[in-house]
Amino acid sequence: MQARMQNPAQIIPEAMPAVLSVVKAAHRGGVPETTLQLVHLRASQINGCSYCVDGGVRGAKQKGETDERLHAVAAWRDAPYFTDAERAALALAEAVTRLADRTDAVPDEVWDEAAAHYDEKQLSGLLLWIGLTNLFNRLNVPTKQPAGAAW
Repeated sequence: MQARMQNPAQIIPEAMPAVLSVVKAAHRGGVPETTLQLVHLRASQINGCSYCVDGGVRGAKQKGETDERLHAVAAWRDAPYFTDAERAALALAEAVTRLADRTDAVPDEVWDEAAAHYDEKQLSGLLLWIGLTNLFNRLNVPTKQPAGAAW
């Protein structure tokens, strides 16, 4: 696949520092890096962003994530490899990524389970991370950024 155009954040370079500032802020939320990697991968799978799925797997592996867990992210509900906190983060990522799929976009049960494992600062970091992932997906998918390509 060939990209339709460069990533918009490259064409309008003033956008990148702002996005990177939000990335840094999300990481300061105190959520474990492995959890953020799993959340990024799951949201990117849902959105069909091959660029982010590929990059997410590569990044997670560099951070020490196992193939076993990475292969199971798409079926996390039925796989034994995830903690309750990771499951809560993955459920939140799915709900926030699929806002239009139900009338109660993020049901109380999903929110309450996430809030049982993460404090407000961590929830803020998770929500920023999920939002960033969706932003990246929404830049990469319409412009057809190919998996494995570097920005």
